Amino acid sequence: MRTAYRVETVRAAEAALMARLPEGALMQRAAAGLAAACRGVLPRVYGARVVLLVGSGDNGGDALYAGARLARRGAGVSAVLLGSKAHTGGLAALRAAGGRVVDDPFDALAVADLVVDGITGIGGRGGLRPEAVPVARAARGSDAVVLAVDLPSGVDADTGEVTGEVLRADATVTFGAYKPGLLVDPAREYAGALHLVDIGLTDFLPGVPEIEALQHQDLAHLLPVPGAASDKYRRGVVGVVAGSVRYPGAAVLAVAGALRGGAGAVRYVGPAGDAVLAAHPETLVHSGRPEQAGRVQAWVVGPGLGEGPGAGVAVDEVLASDVPVLVDADGLRGLDPEAVRARRAPTLLTPHAGEAAALLGVSRDAVEAGRLASVRELAARFGATVLLKGATTLVCGAGGTGAVRVNPTGTPWLATAGSGDVLSGLAGSLLAAGLPPLDAASCAAYLHGLAARRASAGGGPITATEVAGALRGAWGDVTAGE
Repeated sequence: MRTAYRVETVRAAEAALMARLPEGALMQRAAAGLAAACRGVLPRVYGARVVLLVGSGDNGGDALYAGARLARRGAGVSAVLLGSKAHTGGLAALRAAGGRVVDDPFDALAVADLVVDGITGIGGRGGLRPEAVPVARAARGSDAVVLAVDLPSGVDADTGEVTGEVLRADATVTFGAYKPGLLVDPAREYAGALHLVDIGLTDFLPGVPEIEALQHQDLAHLLPVPGAASDKYRRGVVGVVAGSVRYPGAAVLAVAGALRGGAGAVRYVGPAGDAVLAAHPETLVHSGRPEQAGRVQAWVVGPGLGEGPGAGVAVDEVLASDVPVLVDADGLRGLDPEAVRARRAPTLLTPHAGEAAALLGVSRDAVEAGRLASVRELAARFGATVLLKGATTLVCGAGGTGAVRVNPTGTPWLATAGSGDVLSGLAGSLLAAGLPPLDAASCAAYLHGLAARRASAGGGPITATEVAGALRGAWGDVTAGE
């Protein structure tokens, strides 16, 4: 599992570690890791042209010391000083190794093979300063690989927010621990490939991080596995209240996801029974009200319900049940926080940014710009686990505290009609199989994204039906450790 920590937490850990080390040792560890990463992206070090963009903070010092190591191996290293002062020891080391400081950055950038971005540190806020913007644009407009030190200059390390000009990196080398902004959009898209350098902070970091990102082995331990004595009822029955005369496909897709989510049976309730049975004859279909459909271990309600009065009645009946409930799409419209908070059983909400904005009473742009804060606020307001869909899906536990999970899988091709219905059914099935809401949502998002990668393996558009069809293979990849 990847974990990310806030800036103040990382700095406290660094201070505790530095108290046990000789002066400057921690920066040398970081510089050694950065230099190794630089060597990894260069075809060869000897004769390579490297430009260091150096700010006033420790990231600038890391860049200077790493540049000195590259210069000693035959690289031509030039430093562009963009802060009010450069790290004294790092600058001396660079010059002693044969590196130089240049006054005109643009000539050096025009012929660079590698640009090392050490302009701002993890405490930077509000985008690049005006004097750095032309240099950053020239770096990005060159043919050089851009490697960021700790994080791309201009992004907010704690929130992932981007409020000004940013130097987009091809790769980012971060030290000791990931920072939330490296894993959360919109900042994540500026970071490129991530490389974590171990500088010895692990024993000084707290047990609960700000961000968690599951990996294959985490899912392999969480996903339900039937035993020899399992039957379809012991494995769980998930009820799906979805679809309408206008949107029968939503019901079909939600059931498709539910059938592949680990529960023993799927019970569909709604007006699209004929369409559901035609696509999935193994489904148990009921045309009446949810409370009359029979026993389930979890409910999914909302996809494709439409705006009629029956939609609200169905949502109310499902929320009145004593089992976990997932609310999505049309079920989220006008959802009452008090009704959700009053439930004894867990609730999982799965909005996209527009739906989240409506629930919070803010603009969609505000949600997109501050995704981490938005998912925490929703979870706190509704007392529910929240899965906020997006380029990076976030999952926050009920109450808005604890680590937020960010989903690392997926593809831009997943932004297609009906894919959210498949995700809802899948997550609901995992709830019915016994997973807690945080795990059910996290595992569902992970498998959903992995299935989309499988479905688009040849490149090009995919459909929600194809994503559902690829879930079995994605599940197998995870349990096989592939």
